[in-house]
Amino acid sequence: MALKSQDLGISEDLLEAIRSFPVEREVEHCGTRIKVSPFEFYVDCPHCGSRLKLRSFSAIPEIEDVFDAVFEWLGDPEARRSAEHRRQAIEADRDEED
Repeated sequence: MALKSQDLGISEDLLEAIRSFPVEREVEHCGTRIKVSPFEFYVDCPHCGSRLKLRSFSAIPEIEDVFDAVFEWLGDPEARRSAEHRRQAIEADRDEED
C-alpha cells in the first residue's frame, strides 16, 4: 500500500521548537514565581488568588496548538500504541548511539 505524503510546509524550525519545548513555564505575579505546565490556559495566583490567562485564543496558531492536536490524536487507543512503539524505537536508537 502506498502512503500519501502531504506537503504541509513543516519547517526545521518548527521541529526544533518542538524538540526543545520546555516542560514547564515560569509565571511571575504579585512578586511570586510559580511553575506551571506550558499547556495550561489559566493559573490561579497562590498569593492573591487572581486568575491569570496564559494562552491566547487568537486566530494565529501557537506551538501549543500543535501539541493539543497530537494529544487529541493520542486519545485513540491505536494511536497511543503506535506512538509508544515509535517512542521505544527512538529510545533504542539513542541507546545505540551512546
